[in-house]
Amino acid sequence: MNKVFIGIGSNIGNRALNIEMALANINGSVGQIIVKSPTYETEPWGFESKNRFLNLVVLIDTELNPDDLLDALQSIERSLGRKRESIVYQNRPIDLDILFFNESVINSPNLTIPHPHIGERMFVLKPLADIAPELVHPVLKKSIRIMAENCPDKGLVKKVDDSQLFGRSN
Repeated sequence: MNKVFIGIGSNIGNRALNIEMALANINGSVGQIIVKSPTYETEPWGFESKNRFLNLVVLIDTELNPDDLLDALQSIERSLGRKRESIVYQNRPIDLDILFFNESVINSPNLTIPHPHIGERMFVLKPLADIAPELVHPVLKKSIRIMAENCPDKGLVKKVDDSQLFGRSN
């Protein structure tokens, strides 16, 4: 089994429902969710929008290889209304990013693992630090906790009450 951290975000539509549906799809067809971080409300990163994101990170066990996992996650995104019309950041109903795949380092035309912007994004580092603070980035050789402490991103990253957001404790 492969241990994979996936970043999940949504900033348009019913954000909580989009995330719940993504989690159900991941757990049903991609792998087994082992642990889920708390959810955070965050400001958009890399573009201007009045729509805040909900973000979280999950750790899954999967038998899929990295390329098949990417295909499966992009299929889930499409099924939930994600359209990749440009290379610039934009509002989206769901965003599923492979953050880490075991301790692999992959640089292919379609996929970069670890995700190249982890160290710049507090909306990834905070939930990741909640579930794996001592995880060491295989390229930067720093723990997630240390990366979060030194992250240059000062945008809003506010923990939300999952039981109110999702209507029950997740």
